[in-house]
Amino acid sequence: MKDISSLKRLLPGRVFEQESELLAYSYDSSLERERPEAVVIASDAGHVRSAVNWCLERRVPYIARGAGTNLSGGCVPRRGGVVISTAGMKNILSIDTRERVAVVEPGVINLDLQKAAEPSGLFYAPDPASYRICTLGGNIAENAGGPRCLKYGVTTDHLLAVEAVLPDGSLERFSLSDAGPEFLSLLCGAEGTLGVLTRAWVKLTPAPAETVTLLAAFKSIEEAVRCVSAVIAAGIIPRVMEAMDRLSVESIEAYVHAGYPRAEAVLLIDLEGSGRALESDRARVEELCRTHGVCELRAAQDPLQRERLWEGRRSAYAALARLSPNVLVEDGVVPRSRLPEAARRAREIAAAYGVQSALLFHAGDGNLHPNIIFDERDREQTARVRSAGREMLRSCIELEGTISGEHGIGTEKRPAMTWRFEPQTLDLFGRVKKALDPEGLANPEKLLPLDGEELPGGLLSPARPLSTQAQALVDAVRERARDRKSFSVFGARTRAPKEALAFEKEGALSTRGLQSVLRVRRDDFIVEAEAGILISDLQSRLGAEGLRADIPRSRGTLGGMIAAKSWPSFRGSLLGMRLLLPDGRVCTLGGPVVKNVAGYDIVRLLLGSWGTLAVIVDVTFRVSPAGSEAVQHEPVEVRPGRMGSRHRRLKTAFDPQGLLNSWYERLYG
Repeated sequence: MKDISSLKRLLPGRVFEQESELLAYSYDSSLERERPEAVVIASDAGHVRSAVNWCLERRVPYIARGAGTNLSGGCVPRRGGVVISTAGMKNILSIDTRERVAVVEPGVINLDLQKAAEPSGLFYAPDPASYRICTLGGNIAENAGGPRCLKYGVTTDHLLAVEAVLPDGSLERFSLSDAGPEFLSLLCGAEGTLGVLTRAWVKLTPAPAETVTLLAAFKSIEEAVRCVSAVIAAGIIPRVMEAMDRLSVESIEAYVHAGYPRAEAVLLIDLEGSGRALESDRARVEELCRTHGVCELRAAQDPLQRERLWEGRRSAYAALARLSPNVLVEDGVVPRSRLPEAARRAREIAAAYGVQSALLFHAGDGNLHPNIIFDERDREQTARVRSAGREMLRSCIELEGTISGEHGIGTEKRPAMTWRFEPQTLDLFGRVKKALDPEGLANPEKLLPLDGEELPGGLLSPARPLSTQAQALVDAVRERARDRKSFSVFGARTRAPKEALAFEKEGALSTRGLQSVLRVRRDDFIVEAEAGILISDLQSRLGAEGLRADIPRSRGTLGGMIAAKSWPSFRGSLLGMRLLLPDGRVCTLGGPVVKNVAGYDIVRLLLGSWGTLAVIVDVTFRVSPAGSEAVQHEPVEVRPGRMGSRHRRLKTAFDPQGLLNSWYERLYG
């Protein structure tokens, strides 16, 4: 690296280079280790910006770091360079109790925000197990989850705006209300590879009137997670549903004496509400527990007992760490209905590799955490542990799941991305990174596989065949791309500006032939539908299945609604998409799981893109039982915004030849 004396002059008293200081920033909670060449302790956005610009001028890599609780090597400086610590930026700048919004710096501890909001009867919903020490900046970088995400969603569902220093050295603010592609969502879960957060605006939620905590013990972990699926399928959405196997329960009891029974599996369930509705949910859940073979069922009698039960769950990692020097925490997700099979496979893999694994589940989300205990000083054992962990991730993909629900990819899961995504999708991720960070300095060698890093076995989640109508659209786009002819794509034309329709003669294509509901996963409350289906037809077909989507029976198509972002609240229901790129390649993103932190959030990026980046072929999204309470939101009046510099860069990544919907740039460029 260049001589850092100029950096020390630029940021006096904030740059550290002693060996002991560098070692403290050379690792996170994974097994990865790499020493940085300097550490900058930032206390405001100006310090961050100065450090990033210094690195940019000298082509020095930099890595943002919060509390270092990351479990996948995400903040380990793989190429040395400068670690920029934002842990000292820990001010809660404001809490607006009327609008229920908090403005925070990235170093604010998750628990500190919870405590600050509590006197106003509010709380911040995302609650990772490390909430006592993890920072909100790290939570946003990883799109962190936690037990409450079953009901309230992950970090991106509570993020309203961010301020960040981008790889070009600029300090900018992005919010959900911005026109154009949803850049805010791209930054959330990007693991610091697209910018360094300096401030965030987050949503606060009213505290429930009452909470009931149930503890249910079962004869097997499979019975416990089947019970979870039955509860959700009955239309009951608890605040929390967490499952633990025998090894987890026994280690927790030996550590904190939480009051768990001796059992093969334990479920912790929080129900919230008030009055008869809460009592009705409780009675129904208890009935379903008995139906699924519960061997002990009891409720916490007071807040102190309730806190003891939950303190046990939160202490699982520390409890297991008492059994051996190291714990490898894997993080896979499957469709909830396939959780019993995922649990069975995880146990079989542990036995095959001769390793000891405790199973923990955010069961309502289909998110499983095999915790494998070992001693990294034993190289042979460590190799078996790493292999077992990868096989567990592989099994999640084979069950239509993914390789991270909340811990991110970092370096440890980077090679497994080749199992999860087709080459064209990985290439798209890489082009997005290149467009926004052309020098490749922002947290390099994270999230995306390096050249030649493919794992044996190849792609494990091949896309399902396209419908005849979708294949015809793909063929038409490929023909135009081959001839380098520009073209426009429209749906029902209900939201396209009148000026845009004048360009229809330039090779206009339509998605209106894409009208199929491809799959209804009733037990998981997930639907896959083609983008050209009219929303009114979609709701009718869902109604026939006893389901509904949180969108009105409005005019227009599903894809058009997403592209125009005319129903913004639908973003919380989006799980996946198949996209047709302007060069004719098809990319599969997301899937039938409710938590997914593998790769950039291109799915939500497409909100507000007005068809300028890619054509939406089909959509995977969450639905609700037909009789459940509907979300009350008003649709917005939408008009395209001017194409700013970030939109242009993204356009280059998705459509380097500028073929798709060129009317937008001509009218709004």
